[in-house]
Amino acid sequence: MGMLDGKAVVITGAGQGIGAAFARGVAAEGARVVVNDIAAGLAGDVVASIEALGGTASACIADVTRWDEASRLVAHCIEQFGRIDGLVNNAGLHHLGELKDYDPAAARALVEVNVLGPMNCAAHAVKPMLAQRSGSIVNLVSGAHMGLSAMGVYGASKGAVASMVYSWAVELAGTGVRVNGLSPMGLTRMTYTTTAHYYDAETQAKFIAHTPPPEANAPVLEYLLSDRASAINGQIVRIDQGDLQLCTHPALLIPAIHRDNWTAEAVAEAFERDLAQRQVPCGIWAMENLPVQNRGGFWDKLQD
Repeated sequence: MGMLDGKAVVITGAGQGIGAAFARGVAAEGARVVVNDIAAGLAGDVVASIEALGGTASACIADVTRWDEASRLVAHCIEQFGRIDGLVNNAGLHHLGELKDYDPAAARALVEVNVLGPMNCAAHAVKPMLAQRSGSIVNLVSGAHMGLSAMGVYGASKGAVASMVYSWAVELAGTGVRVNGLSPMGLTRMTYTTTAHYYDAETQAKFIAHTPPPEANAPVLEYLLSDRASAINGQIVRIDQGDLQLCTHPALLIPAIHRDNWTAEAVAEAFERDLAQRQVPCGIWAMENLPVQNRGGFWDKLQD
């Protein structure tokens, strides 16, 4: 018995790299898998490798940046397997470049694939999931959205994907449909190519030495798609060199400093006296777990 027996799962960008590892891992756990990619040959090879091991898979060639093709992708899963239980928004582009070297064409491509792709696919997949009152959507995020040098555009696109996790999890709470994020680490052809163009040979060699294979990420996805994770919603899970962690959410630091009326001078005094010493660093860093505390005010009233 596999953890995903009988489930039907769509994985975008699954023709190679982490997506292909996801597809093989999910199939090994008993899921029926739709392998999506824009390259028919790559998708077909992954399907063949799954079927060779006794798994069930079907290729669907579709560009997730196009609304109609995302619709066709979800419809393909339902036509092939009768339902859709999981959507993995894995398709993505990687980019390295500092702000002074900003490339508008690269930025637009990343937004279309990394941001619009997950929106298009999730918007189509959530309707049948809501109708059956069950489903799991997993968005691929990145530690780059916390702030990494030369990853401003890439990190921004993944920050948008993280925001989708937070918003959709709140929106869909109680419906039986869960939304989580996975921040993986894996050496793929995509990351190898982009780092080769940006880093010197020594730096890239260090990157390769410390980056695990794509398959290292698959078990986390398998769990998040399973019924064993039915209580997990709105979380971003990171797996990196054997470390399994939850990422913190954006939050308000407390206590707040309150005044009925603020002036620029009063704001300056508040920073000089208190807030400047409470600045939160940017980048991938760790903090101890803190208990959930009520924010109070307008936003809690809005959620009631």
